[in-house]
Amino acid sequence: MQREISAIIAGATGLVGNELLHLLLGHDAMAKVYALTRTALPYRSKNLVQIVHPELRVTEWEDTDPVPELGFICLGTTKKSAGGKAGLEAVDVELVKSVARSMRQLGVEHLVVISSLGATPNSPSFYLRCKAKMEQALSEMGFSHCIFVRPGPLSGERSESRQDEVLLQKGLELAQPLLVGPLSHLVPIPAEEVALTMLNLAMKALELPPGSAEIYSGNALRRQCAETQHPQT
Repeated sequence: MQREISAIIAGATGLVGNELLHLLLGHDAMAKVYALTRTALPYRSKNLVQIVHPELRVTEWEDTDPVPELGFICLGTTKKSAGGKAGLEAVDVELVKSVARSMRQLGVEHLVVISSLGATPNSPSFYLRCKAKMEQALSEMGFSHCIFVRPGPLSGERSESRQDEVLLQKGLELAQPLLVGPLSHLVPIPAEEVALTMLNLAMKALELPPGSAEIYSGNALRRQCAETQHPQT
């Protein structure tokens, strides 16, 4: 019989985060799912506890509340949405760091974070440099496992449409027959598959000894998605 566990998620209104929240709420082993959110979510479940704060802070915690072992961060923005580089870094680096610290203080041991394909400190893209900076900071926070998933383009429907992403998805769908070799990393991955893989990686981490940060990027993430959808027997 699988033991009961609890999890906390930040970013449950996003494309991947929304899928992940529903997976967590439907998981037989989840005793409690804490959703750290800026505004109340339109969901009801006996296992769901909403922590609503405009800056995604945990300001109150009862000693009797189950401690979340698993943490998931699905936060992110774009330079356009954030109003420039400073706004982008405030969300993709500083806010994610703040949320991760809160999760660690609550007792989270295994953290899974959505990042981006191509994240590297030397990238010509400010967005990707921010993602790399975030990954480095979270890797040093003392989690037993810190896992980063770096999908390329995502497919799925957002609650708030990003027109640039819609156009990119359509363009990549048309170009998909040409996306071979190194370009295969750009084949869109369904958001629900990424969410399921994040949950699967977290559940596996519960059974493993502490280790260094793990990164699943591009086709490596796609293989994880395939194994999650069709587990080996």
